[in-house]
Amino acid sequence: MIKLLLVEDDASLCYMVKSSLEDLIGGYEVIIANNGKEGLDAWKEHRPDIIVADIEMPVMDGREMVAKIREIDGDTPLLFASGHVTPKDVIEGYQIGANNYIKKPFIAEEMDAHIQGILSMKEGTRSKNQSRIYAIGNRQLDAEHCLLKSTDGKKKTLTPRETGILELLCENKGEVVRREVILSRFWDTEDDYFASRSLDVFVTKLRKHFSDDPFVEIRTVRRVGLALEENLIDANLI
Repeated sequence: MIKLLLVEDDASLCYMVKSSLEDLIGGYEVIIANNGKEGLDAWKEHRPDIIVADIEMPVMDGREMVAKIREIDGDTPLLFASGHVTPKDVIEGYQIGANNYIKKPFIAEEMDAHIQGILSMKEGTRSKNQSRIYAIGNRQLDAEHCLLKSTDGKKKTLTPRETGILELLCENKGEVVRREVILSRFWDTEDDYFASRSLDVFVTKLRKHFSDDPFVEIRTVRRVGLALEENLIDANLI
């Protein structure tokens, strides 16, 4: 069953889409939010498989909601649904982080086809790295089993939170991952003093795992976030 978050301020359309999709073979669980703020809260609570959002809504519009979600979650597929889709709208939507557009009015079968296509593409991309194994200097992170393996055969067991943080840094190797993104994902908060200090402790632990590898660095960018960096050029010269 596909868990769908529908963010739409038209109550009649919500009812039609929810009842139609939930009647389809294979089935959907449809969660309704009536504006972008409710949608953001529902995304945090339910972690849907896919999001379909209107653009123009009260309180918080679809663009702002999607931008906030994409600050933390770049993986969940997202479709914009709108009755007025101009080339400018499409470009802006893709720049914000939408995966596709569907034009109103639409029928449930049409939306289902869009959703199935996007989820199939996502599954195909995921299968390329479903092992969740990442090379980091002279070590290898096996995120599936929370293990950090070195080239001499030694293994260290990491905690699930250590593994999650390190995997997130691996997925964005060489790029800065903002602190609020890490805190939101692993502590369910973006601005809490004690959670922030706890993150610092975990970073210190992770750095110790690589203390004997001069070519790997978990770098702190002050007031911004963390970056996992490898100085592979220098390493290859030795």
